[in-house]
Amino acid sequence: MANNKAYLVLIMVMFIWGLNLPAIKYLTTQASPISMTSIRIFIAAIVVFIILKVIGIIRPLTKKEWGFVLIGSLLNVAIHHSLMAIGVSMTTGANASLIIGTGPMLTAVLGSLLLKNLPTPIQWFGFGIGMTGICITVLFSGGEVSALSLGDLIVFLSVFSQVFSFIIISKASNTIDPRLLTAYMFLVGSIFLAITGMIFEPNGFKDIPYTNTTFWVVLIISGALATAVGHMLYNNTIPQVGAAKAAIFINFNTLFALIGSALILGEPITYAHWIGLVLIVIGVIFGSGSFEHFINRKEVEKQ
Repeated sequence: MANNKAYLVLIMVMFIWGLNLPAIKYLTTQASPISMTSIRIFIAAIVVFIILKVIGIIRPLTKKEWGFVLIGSLLNVAIHHSLMAIGVSMTTGANASLIIGTGPMLTAVLGSLLLKNLPTPIQWFGFGIGMTGICITVLFSGGEVSALSLGDLIVFLSVFSQVFSFIIISKASNTIDPRLLTAYMFLVGSIFLAITGMIFEPNGFKDIPYTNTTFWVVLIISGALATAVGHMLYNNTIPQVGAAKAAIFINFNTLFALIGSALILGEPITYAHWIGLVLIVIGVIFGSGSFEHFINRKEVEKQ
């Protein structure tokens, strides 16, 4: 029963995250991406700190923990979210949703390489299938062969930076509650983003549509619900279902984002998107180690 509740929570989070991508796409059409993102992440930080205050787990950090926060904020928040916003503003929500879906696969493969533990042949197979899915998506999504767009590349780099940050976060989680780590990372990351915005977008904060009610409703819901509450629920649920199953659930995020891009943004979904989705789902299942995890568990149960 407990696992069933956890699965429902994960599905709900994936649905929220899936709709968050077209929401971010909309926000980037109304304001400068980096400046807007700094406000969105700051809203998320405030919401997380309020929740943690109620829970009672806020505490000062040690110097070592601050080091983890600074590195994590730079990779997981400043670089990841700024590149994501810029990339989404330059490509379609459908393409971005599929590229983001490769995150678990990249995390497993690159994590193994960085830890000098070579991925298994099955993981390499999954990695190859997943990357093939991306290539088909970005090259044939317009119904004909096209060049790799700069936006697609930037979205991929944003996922890449997040993958590296997960390794830092996993080490930091040994001494600090992941939820508290997330709160500090959001706060510091929003400051990094604000400074970056002032440098690269001189009029970014001036051009924010302060009187646009729809913009602020979407921005607050994106920051408070999708980014803040969504991340907290996801981080809290992973220990209950295991990392392998959580990686599989990420595929629902990709599916919901693809559907959201079609329904909310009115983007055309081509055969290339669906083929790419299938290949990326297969890639995540094999590349993240989920397939081997389930096979090994079945063998243990038979003994």
